[in-house]
Amino acid sequence: MSEPVEQLFSDPSELNLDPLWMPFTHNRYFKKHPRLVVEAKGVHYTTDDGRQLIDALSGLWCCNAGHRHPKIVEAIKAQLDALDYAVGFQAHHPKAFELADLLCDRAPAPFKHAFFTNSGSEACDTALKIALAYHKARGDGSRFRLIGREKGYHGVGFGGMSVGGMMPNRKAFASAMIPGVDHLPHTHSLEHMAYTRGQPEWGVHLAEDLARIVALHDASTIAAVMIEPMQGSGGVIVPPVGYLERIREICTQNGILLIFDEVITGFGRLGEIFSPDRFGVMPDLITFAKGITSGMVPLGGVLATADIYDAFMQGPEHMVEFFHGYTYSGHPLATAAGIAAIDVYESEDMFARARAMEPILEDAVHSLRGEPNVVDIRNCGLAAAIELAPRDGLPSKRAMDVFHWCYDNGVMVRYGGDVIAIGPPLTISEAQIEVIVDTIREALHATS
Repeated sequence: MSEPVEQLFSDPSELNLDPLWMPFTHNRYFKKHPRLVVEAKGVHYTTDDGRQLIDALSGLWCCNAGHRHPKIVEAIKAQLDALDYAVGFQAHHPKAFELADLLCDRAPAPFKHAFFTNSGSEACDTALKIALAYHKARGDGSRFRLIGREKGYHGVGFGGMSVGGMMPNRKAFASAMIPGVDHLPHTHSLEHMAYTRGQPEWGVHLAEDLARIVALHDASTIAAVMIEPMQGSGGVIVPPVGYLERIREICTQNGILLIFDEVITGFGRLGEIFSPDRFGVMPDLITFAKGITSGMVPLGGVLATADIYDAFMQGPEHMVEFFHGYTYSGHPLATAAGIAAIDVYESEDMFARARAMEPILEDAVHSLRGEPNVVDIRNCGLAAAIELAPRDGLPSKRAMDVFHWCYDNGVMVRYGGDVIAIGPPLTISEAQIEVIVDTIREALHATS
């Protein structure tokens, strides 16, 4: 007879690690050197051996209000006591409508409709489908091309992966990429913008590559451009001054929809609910996820303007206008968490707090300039990256060593390639930022 589940998992040291195929993880290495967290609260994790870690990346850019905020926890528990699941096709439940209303009321003015998904990956694929279907609904079905950007990350669905520009995510699946996709160049240049604070002055000319792509393919074939206002997973790549504005101009001139992927940048990461309030550039569609529930329950979605939504609302009323959706679209627990999270962000003035902490984080991370193997530091909002010189023949190994050293010494950072990323909860304190940066400094010396 099998052991009861609670006995199998009562001691983390007795876990059988082999059955789980972990995502985006060096599985063989990890299972020889496991790192497990068993509890979280506020800005801290607790490890299986009882140590506390400062969470310097808000989970995976998602726990913006910190871990286990009591108001969000309470809302989820209350919802579970009332309704666990409701079908979202031809019926629904009140909190899905309430959350959509709250979002559209707080989003930039043109956005009047929200379509719910379960993740950022699904949100990005949904936005691409909306863009294609929108043009077809308007009788402009020749627009089938989608434009992304090098180093862009739009999740791991085939649409977002095709439009995305991260080589390791693409190379094994090249034969199945969706057709008609082209890419803008990324905007990162160590030569011209190393150690920039905030938006670089160099690089607006890179937006002109979109005009070249339009001329190459003809505007009549291009449906949408999808970019992150700030590229998070690519290594906190900050848009040059004027770059987003010029991308918007070219899209408008050519009837191309502009999609901002705000899965990372939304809900306070840049000090505002969404980036148009930060950069003053208005897209046609916005994808969101992560911070919408402060990471407590999976939820994502797409915000659409009234013009886009209205283009679908044609024909007989009994007909489905958009053949797309998910079993868990607008799940009761997720929408309850989202409503509570928005209340927390507003009642505790967390976006203003993020704006106040931005210069403190900026000064702290830029103090690492000149430390061993640091080749660049960049920041925007409550996000920063420290780029390291790679070890000879061992790309990403130096950053991995820094990650491990920080973990073993009380701080959870994130690494990708040879970049250490920081994106703490909006509740982070000045003293905790100092601990994070000092720990990274020590790690740079210890692993040099």
